[in-house]
Amino acid sequence: MTTETTSHYDHLEQMSVHDLLVNINSEDKTVPLAVERSIPQIEALVSHIVDRMREGGRLIYIGAGTSGRLGVVDASECPPTYGVPHDLVIGLMAGGDGAIRKAVEYAEDDAEQAWKDIAPYQPNENDTVIGIAASGRTPYVIGGLNEARKAGLLTGCIVCNAGSAVAQAAEFPVEVVTGPEFVTGSTRMKAGTAQKLVLNMISTSVMIQLGRVKGNKMVDMMLTNIKLQDRAAKMVMGEIGVDREQAQALLAKFGNVRGAIDGFAQMR
Repeated sequence: MTTETTSHYDHLEQMSVHDLLVNINSEDKTVPLAVERSIPQIEALVSHIVDRMREGGRLIYIGAGTSGRLGVVDASECPPTYGVPHDLVIGLMAGGDGAIRKAVEYAEDDAEQAWKDIAPYQPNENDTVIGIAASGRTPYVIGGLNEARKAGLLTGCIVCNAGSAVAQAAEFPVEVVTGPEFVTGSTRMKAGTAQKLVLNMISTSVMIQLGRVKGNKMVDMMLTNIKLQDRAAKMVMGEIGVDREQAQALLAKFGNVRGAIDGFAQMR
């Protein structure tokens, strides 16, 4: 497994801060190129996810450690960004929500727990489960994918080694081979960056395909703070040519940018 092979660098403790930063950055520069090589795999997975979600399906991420946390982050950002229900994109990780902040020992080694974690959501054949595992050998993820596939759910994965057990368990694997880490085996670094990039690509592409973006704007975003309220007002002003006061009044009445724009059109 290339994620476990020895770093291209040695005697890290003897490097200056400058050299550490330059060398880490040099390694990081290789990640987008590795992701680029995986675009055909990502495209196949996204296309099938969209088909399922148009039929009412949900997107469920499962992972452990850094991989699990990245899935939780991506899932948690979909509702405020795109105005979707909180249970449309779901992030689950080995050890439960408590493991987001503090590692739960051996949680990732339970091959049965992921499907138990999914069960309360009453999974159905329109749902998609994506396993996230840098090594591609995490039992929690493998077990969850196997059970999901048996139940007729769409299965995909994001891994950073080729030919892994996780990839074999998924119908649509995404393999982003990032190579050795700067600190040997520290997959929160390049592998984690790759996983974050792919998650961004998947969820953003899916939401756009589901009509949650107009032009290039987040017209369904939740207006949960002053910054977002200001951004929304500017969107409405630019889209329909009203002043700020009118834009704010429309947003207050209709709740989001899309509603304000559509509501204004109906009022005329």
